[in-house]
Amino acid sequence: MSFDLKGFVSLESMSLTCGVFFFSFTLIFSLFSFLLFISRMKPWCNCHTCKSYLTFSWCAKFPNLCDWYTHLLRNSPTGTIHVHVLGNTITSNPDNVEHILKTNFQNYPKGKPFSAILGDLLGKGIFNVDGESWKFQRKMASLELGSVAIRSYAMELVNQEIQTRLVPFMESKTTANAVFDLQDILRRFSFDNICKFSFGLDPGCLLPALPVSDLAVAFDLASKLSAERAMTASPFVWKAKRFLNVGSEKRLRRAIGVVNDVAKEMIRQRREMGSNFNARNDLLSRFMGSIDDDVYLRDIVVSFLLAGRDTIASGLTGFFSLLSGSPDVEALIREEMGRVVGPAQEFPSFEQLREMHYLSAAIHESMRLFPPIQFDSKYASEDDVLPDGTFVRKGSRVTYHPYAMGRMERIWGPDCLDFRPERWLRDGVFVPACPFKYPVFQAGVRVCLGKDLALMEMKSVAAALVRRFDIRVAEPAQEPRFAPGLTATLRGGLAVRVCERKC
Repeated sequence: MSFDLKGFVSLESMSLTCGVFFFSFTLIFSLFSFLLFISRMKPWCNCHTCKSYLTFSWCAKFPNLCDWYTHLLRNSPTGTIHVHVLGNTITSNPDNVEHILKTNFQNYPKGKPFSAILGDLLGKGIFNVDGESWKFQRKMASLELGSVAIRSYAMELVNQEIQTRLVPFMESKTTANAVFDLQDILRRFSFDNICKFSFGLDPGCLLPALPVSDLAVAFDLASKLSAERAMTASPFVWKAKRFLNVGSEKRLRRAIGVVNDVAKEMIRQRREMGSNFNARNDLLSRFMGSIDDDVYLRDIVVSFLLAGRDTIASGLTGFFSLLSGSPDVEALIREEMGRVVGPAQEFPSFEQLREMHYLSAAIHESMRLFPPIQFDSKYASEDDVLPDGTFVRKGSRVTYHPYAMGRMERIWGPDCLDFRPERWLRDGVFVPACPFKYPVFQAGVRVCLGKDLALMEMKSVAAALVRRFDIRVAEPAQEPRFAPGLTATLRGGLAVRVCERKC
């Protein structure tokens, strides 16, 4: 048997040459793509807005990025601004919001850039997809969340958590006059609830010892690190870190791994319990009656976990922060409760909560000033012109800003910065605002399906605590500062003192 050494060396040299050529081509193509991306971002833009953004000079006058955006939007004749270095058009104009969310909805999907940022955490869940997958999940969720059985189950869970954990914890803090972080307690409360509602799992975050839940810690970290992807100068940064599995991307992968392990275990347990999934009321069981793909199930349920945990806690934190400095509003809520709820009744019913018009007004008013989701972005599929005349280029990002909109005099009048629930009442009856000037629950085709359940939970907590306690912010003069994340979270929490009412 002969061996052609020259042929072998020639073949090896050819393979090496091809490898070098392929690597060089990939490197050059990647560099070209990066330069193209950079050219679209226009990082050399010399306008005042872009210079302020890149140099962080806005920090000298504003405590939060959202407050700086509010300032810019307030001073814009159209209520719309451009941040060229981000390729982002930001608007607070209700006509533009209606155009984006309703009139020309098909042109403004979530888009691939957004889906990529949250893809590892949310997968193909309802909040991270467009098209047919979104339509399917929305239709299925609409049927489930709108059912009487699910509504009753959700209210039962909320009242149980209030009675057995939240109220006893608050009572334990009245004797020592202790200062504690109400935001943390509300996050624990809402995480217990949404886990039971989504998975049928009780993480016990609000047990007396306030235990650390591995799932809660992992979920918080995954949400935070996913949101931080959007803050990088270029998606190439986090994508490279993910490819190399280093830094924040390594931590994100581990955190998502914990969430995935819990989800897989819950799905496995449901499978072992039999096929009569509709006999149980948690969302996982209900969805398993229609979906066999375990990965898809995980994505759907984790999306609801995200929606139901942080938004509820954020909304309630803003509510109690504002109520602390508004004893007149607090007194009117108690007066209404005295009329609607019997003195011996432990918790108001769903129907009684609906009759509490002033409480509804106070909660909507608090979310006008402190919306749980401060902004939301879409990506234009084609060139477009917004109603205010703003040109939107294909592939660019378009953001509407509920936080800024709640602070616009042109929308809410000269008292827009005041906490005044009466603006929502007409002859004592709660009247919702136009959803396009108050897009706290989105609006149009993508309006939040869980809106009624979320408001039920918020009103139940507010009614239970306002009825029993005086809750006061420990440092009322301190300006709120928000931590980076998918939802509005106060940096350092909300320090409060609580006193039990005597009557």
